[in-house]
Amino acid sequence: MCGVHMPGDVTLGPEALDAEFAETVRRTGASIGALYLLESDERLLRLEVLSGASAEIAAPWARVPVAAPAPVADAVREDRLVWLGSQEEVAHRYPRTAMALPYPMAMAAVPVSGVRRWGALLLMWPTARPPYMTGREHGHLMSRGRRLARLLEETADGYRPTSHEPRVVDPAGRPAVSPAMAAADFVERLPGGSCSLDLEGHFTYLSSGAERLLGRDADQLLGTLPWLSLRWLDDPVYEDHYRAAVLSRRHVTFTARRPPGQWLEFHLFPDASGISVRVLPTGATTGRLASPVTAEDSAAPARAGQLYQLMHLAAALTEVVGVRDIIDLIADQIMPAFGAQGLVLSVADAGRLRIIGHRGYAPRAIERLDALTLETDFTPAGRALATGVPAFFADADEMRRDYPEAPQVSGKQAWAFLPLIISGQPVGCCVLSYERPHEFTAEERAVLTSLAGLVAQSLDRARLYDTKHALAHGLQQALLPHALPGVTGLRVAARYLPATRGMEIGGDFYDVIRLGPGAAAAVIGDVQGHNVVAAALMGQVRTAVHAHATLGASPGQVLAATNRLLDDLGVDRFTSCLYAHLDFVRQRVTVASAGHPPPLLRLPDGDTRPLVVPPGPLLGIDPDAAFPVAEVLLPPGSLLALYTDGLVETPGSDLDDSIARLARQLADAGNRDLDLLIENLLEHTGAARRRTDDVALLVLRHEAAGDRAPAPHT
Repeated sequence: MCGVHMPGDVTLGPEALDAEFAETVRRTGASIGALYLLESDERLLRLEVLSGASAEIAAPWARVPVAAPAPVADAVREDRLVWLGSQEEVAHRYPRTAMALPYPMAMAAVPVSGVRRWGALLLMWPTARPPYMTGREHGHLMSRGRRLARLLEETADGYRPTSHEPRVVDPAGRPAVSPAMAAADFVERLPGGSCSLDLEGHFTYLSSGAERLLGRDADQLLGTLPWLSLRWLDDPVYEDHYRAAVLSRRHVTFTARRPPGQWLEFHLFPDASGISVRVLPTGATTGRLASPVTAEDSAAPARAGQLYQLMHLAAALTEVVGVRDIIDLIADQIMPAFGAQGLVLSVADAGRLRIIGHRGYAPRAIERLDALTLETDFTPAGRALATGVPAFFADADEMRRDYPEAPQVSGKQAWAFLPLIISGQPVGCCVLSYERPHEFTAEERAVLTSLAGLVAQSLDRARLYDTKHALAHGLQQALLPHALPGVTGLRVAARYLPATRGMEIGGDFYDVIRLGPGAAAAVIGDVQGHNVVAAALMGQVRTAVHAHATLGASPGQVLAATNRLLDDLGVDRFTSCLYAHLDFVRQRVTVASAGHPPPLLRLPDGDTRPLVVPPGPLLGIDPDAAFPVAEVLLPPGSLLALYTDGLVETPGSDLDDSIARLARQLADAGNRDLDLLIENLLEHTGAARRRTDDVALLVLRHEAAGDRAPAPHT
């Protein structure tokens, strides 16, 4: 995280921040605490300080995008406390978080904000606490968040982190644990105990009975992790029991088989200082929790933490939309998760590898690496993609033996070339690189290989989405007016918001038509549907209206002629439409409607009301239908608003009441700039944030003679 710089010469060191954070965790009674701070671009939250768990356990949630669906991200974005009283509530509201933390617990995410946003504080409690939060607790937590913010703001030169890894602090202020102290802790927690682990899982004490049952001397085990020093415990299931004990602070029991056939029962009793473990022999021959791993196994399974990390990243990959989202996700979460400093993401295109995203490389290096042929021997990317086999290089010498020029260009010291393959077809290649030599373990290679398959599927979907989005955007832009015409005596502005996620295309349309000196027409309509068919029909309707209007037809005649065209086309979709003829000489507006919501008229004195227009049928129902008209005064200073039903229709609400509310908002908006007025109306109706239907809005203000003010189309 880049520090926030302010004038002056005082810098906040980590000790002061750690002390305030530890005091906050202690006062709230939380078993685990995590302080996240925003990076300088305010797009990412980085875990800065941690308490009650190891950095390895926290790895899946060490970096959280501010836009992510996560408690700490919501706390920062919405500047509010997020309370989750149970694991069930976490799974319901934040499934991705529940996947990374599948343990019974309650949690709160507290915004750390004052003069500006700094980040968020995450606190976790065992499920023994009540699943609700009192008002007093809420106020106390918000106060602690403000205290942390003030501490960050009271320094003149801002806070600067000490490293990219989170610092782990002890809220009780205990000194470092020695074997003797760990043994004393163990005796206090569990009389006659067997062994003790610290919160990171290392052995800190073993009794003689534990040595005998585990088959190893204490000096061989102290300081080691059980699943690394005892091969028969090297299984993700066993490591997960340790994680469950640390995170839930609950008693955990499981059995495991020590070769050749002795079954042992493990009881884990955690608290804030570590875990007391009771190991007992048992005669059980069933109930095994996982298949034992024997010394003959060729490769160790992936660590439980890495598996949860993989699950977390997989969930994140399912939520990305476009290619840019994929690149950001790899850079923000996958690279840090595996300690990489460089990224190159390429796609196979016409026999070449085109780079679509990169991080940590100089522009000159990217120019040299871009558009290499799939048969290139300059880097291993082409071979990896052709064979579908990942390539790992632990140092520059290893790379140089087969690809002598590659290390010089990239300047990196270790590489993982991950082919992106879907159903046997090459999609591209993802390269993670390191600034120092990096030994890829068997389990790390397995996790990266699995992750490459997920990235390939997400990338394929993202490219399809981007293609469809570009097609839809181009079609919509072609069908809607590129710019509303400038008309003497008229100021206009418009907005179109599609409802369909992904395609961003629909059947709503609008137009303004010049009809010679002193006259213009405004039209708005809504074709049934939200897809390409609706958009194509919308283009035909708009063209028909425009053609008949410029021939001098009256509003009723324009709609009647368009209605007959739809009947001739034989379409099975109906269209609502409203056509208004504005006569600036006579200062009148004549309106005809084909089943469309009534326009709103605001007079110069502020009086605002829906126009009463005799209803006609929807276009495309009756080829012989007639469309009556209504005519009202339109003095200078009047404002006319035409809209589609997506702006006013909400489930469970009366349409007339919604139109009346829109009229009141228009009356209260005053004579502000029309673009600002549109934004105000969209914000108050909620259409700018959430919508189930397309929204089109066209506003027109009759100005004094001589004014000519074209408004840009948005």
